[in-house]
Amino acid sequence: MSVNIKPLSDRVLVEPAAAETTTASGIIIPDTAKEKPQRGTIIAVGNGKKDYTMTVKVGDTVLYGKYAGTELKLEGKDYLIMREDDILAIL
Repeated sequence: MSVNIKPLSDRVLVEPAAAETTTASGIIIPDTAKEKPQRGTIIAVGNGKKDYTMTVKVGDTVLYGKYAGTELKLEGKDYLIMREDDILAIL
């Protein structure tokens, strides 16, 4: 996937996973009750800081905090741009 954005420093561009539409038992969740996804795929990675190399790479699936990052819409898709420190785990 080619996105025309390059994060700076220790920031990453994340494409959030789709929100769940049904529960495990099959109950359909309405749009008003859907929770914000907390995982996604890394689309682009910055160069890091001096004496700090990035640990995530493009294509990694990551888990991040509920309110992490800044939302942006690019070419009709929703993305989050956040610091690597906001990422909790690589799945």
